[in-house]
Amino acid sequence: MSRETPSNDSVDASGPAGFPVSLGGQFRRHLPRYVAGTLVLGLFQLSLNRIDWMSKAAIDAVFGGAPDRVTRPAVIILGLAVIAFVARVASRWFIFNAGRDAEYELRALLLHRLHRLGTAFYRTMSAGEIMSRSTGDLQQVRLLLGFGILNVVNVTLAFASALQVMLTVSLKLSLVSFVMLPFMIVITRSFSRTMFARTRSNQETLGKLSEVLQTNLAGVRIVRSFALEKRERSRFQKANNAYLEASLALARIRGLMFPMVGAVSSLGVLAFFWYGASLLQRGADAGGITRGDFFAFWLAYGRMMWPMIALGFSISIVQRGRAGYERLKQIFDAIPEVTDGPLPAPAEVRGAIGVHGLSFAYGDRKVVDDVSFEVPAGGSIAIVGRTGSGKSTLAMLLARLLPTPAGAVTIDGNDVCQLPLSAVRESIGYAQQDAFLFSTTVSRNIGFCLDEPESEEGTARIRIASREAQVLEEALGLPEQFDTVVGERGVQLSGGQKQRIALARALVREPKVLVLDDPLSAVDAKTESAILDAVERQAEARTVILITHRVAAAARCDQIIVLDEGRVIERGTHDELAAGGGLYAKFAAEQSAKSELEAVDIDEPLAGAPAVVPA
Repeated sequence: MSRETPSNDSVDASGPAGFPVSLGGQFRRHLPRYVAGTLVLGLFQLSLNRIDWMSKAAIDAVFGGAPDRVTRPAVIILGLAVIAFVARVASRWFIFNAGRDAEYELRALLLHRLHRLGTAFYRTMSAGEIMSRSTGDLQQVRLLLGFGILNVVNVTLAFASALQVMLTVSLKLSLVSFVMLPFMIVITRSFSRTMFARTRSNQETLGKLSEVLQTNLAGVRIVRSFALEKRERSRFQKANNAYLEASLALARIRGLMFPMVGAVSSLGVLAFFWYGASLLQRGADAGGITRGDFFAFWLAYGRMMWPMIALGFSISIVQRGRAGYERLKQIFDAIPEVTDGPLPAPAEVRGAIGVHGLSFAYGDRKVVDDVSFEVPAGGSIAIVGRTGSGKSTLAMLLARLLPTPAGAVTIDGNDVCQLPLSAVRESIGYAQQDAFLFSTTVSRNIGFCLDEPESEEGTARIRIASREAQVLEEALGLPEQFDTVVGERGVQLSGGQKQRIALARALVREPKVLVLDDPLSAVDAKTESAILDAVERQAEARTVILITHRVAAAARCDQIIVLDEGRVIERGTHDELAAGGGLYAKFAAEQSAKSELEAVDIDEPLAGAPAVVPA
C-alpha cells in the first residue's frame, strides 16, 4: 500500500504533508476505510442474522414433520457462512490498516516535531521518556484506531442484529434476558475511569524505566570507570519495581473487570434458560415459542453476549489508547523555540556574516551581551575567551540552534530569523566541541549529510574530509577501517578521534560558513598544526568562524574578538592584541611559556641528579 511521504514543509496545525495530529483528525482522514469496514461488518452481522432465521426454519421443519424442507435452509446457511467469513476478513483489512497507517503518520509527525523542538524541551524530557512515548504509547494509539474502533463498531452492529431476532421471537423473553444490562452499564462506567488513570501511570513508569536503561547504555564506560555498577543496578531495580507495581495495579483492575462482566452476563444466561424453557414448554399455540424460535434466540443472544463480555476489553483498549495519546500530545503541543522565517531561501549564499548587538540569556543569567562583529564572505574570525565566556552559545546562535533574537544575526545582509531554518542550517556547517557520533560506522558518521555515502563519489568526499581533519590514517588503522562501528556515541574511540570525525563530518558538507567550536581541544600539538593548515585551506573557499582558547589557532584568522562574561572586551589581529597587554596577551604569554616547558629536552639530567655515563 502506498503511503504519502512527509515533506519538510512546516504546517503546525496538521504537521508535514497535511497529516493531522489529533485522534479526531486521523479518524476523519481515514474515514473512507472506516466506512468501508463498517459496511462489511454490517454485511457480516446481517449474514449471521439470516443464519439465525434459516436455523429456525430448518429446526421447525425437522420437528414439524417436513424434513424434506431442510435442504434449502442448509444450503443458504452454508452460503451465508462463506459471506460472513469474507466480510469478517475484509472488515479487519480495512479498519486495521487504517489504524496502522494512522500510526505511520503519527510517527512521522512525532519525528518532525522532535526535529523542530529546541534545547528547552529536551531539558524537560529525557531520551528514554521520548523513546517510551514513540514506541509503547504510539502502539496503544494504533490499537485504539484499529482494534478499538473495530470492536466498538462490531458491538453496536452485533447488538442491533441480535436484537432484531430476539425481539421478533419474543419481547418478554428479550426483556427477561436483559436483566443484566443495567449492571453491565454500571460496571463498565465505574471501571472506565480507574482503567484510564492506572494505564497512564503504567505508561509513565515505563518511560522512567526506559530513561534509566538508556542512560546506562549510553554511559556504560563512565559507569564502569567509576565502579558504579551496583548503584546503577539499584537505580534500575527501583524503576523496575515501580513499573512492576504499576503493571500489577493495572492487571488487578483488568483482572477484576473481566470476571465481573462475565459474571453479570451469566445472569442473563440463567434468566434466558429459566424463562425460555417455560415458553418452550407452552408451545407456540399457547403463547410460547417453538424449538426453532428457542434455537434462533439462543444463537442471537450468544452473538450479543460475546460483544457485551468483550466490551470490557474494548474499553481497556480505548482507555490505553487515550492515555497513550495524552502522553504523545505533550510532544505535539510543545512550542518550538526556533521556527521558520517568512522569506524564501535565497537563490545564492556567499557567506558574509554580520552580528549586531547580539544578546542572549538562560533565564535570568545573561551569557551573551551586546556582541557585534562583521565577517566578509571568505573571511575568517577567531572568538577567544575563558571557559564559560559565552563562546559556544554564540556559535549555536549563529546557526539558529537557539532562539536567535530578530535582527541580531545576518547572512549576506538577510536576517537569519526571516529565512527558512533549512536554508540557514544548510549554509552554516557547525562542528561542536562535544562531538556526538551515531552508533554506526566511521564512514556513515563522516558522510552523514550525504544521500549516498557508500557511492564512489561519496567515498571520495569522505576520504578527502578525513585527510583534512587528520583522522584518515587512524580510520584506516581500525579493525574494519571506515566500516568499523564506533559504538554508542562513539564509545570505541578516543575523545580526539571523535572530535576529528565530527570535524570531517562538517567539512564533507562544504557549507558557505564553517563554524568550528574548539575543534582542537583534544588533539596534540602536531595534529593541531596539521588541522590548522586544513582550516586555512577551508578559509580560501568559505567563511570560517573559529571558536578556540588556543592563541596559535586564533593567530591564523583575519581578525580576533575576545569574550569575557559574554561581552567583547578586545578585538583586532593577533599582533595587535598580543601587544595590547590585555586578556589575549595574557593567554599568549601563558601558552607560550607552556610550549617552552614542553619543548625542554626531557633527557637532560635534573640538577643534583647523577649523570648517566654511556657504556
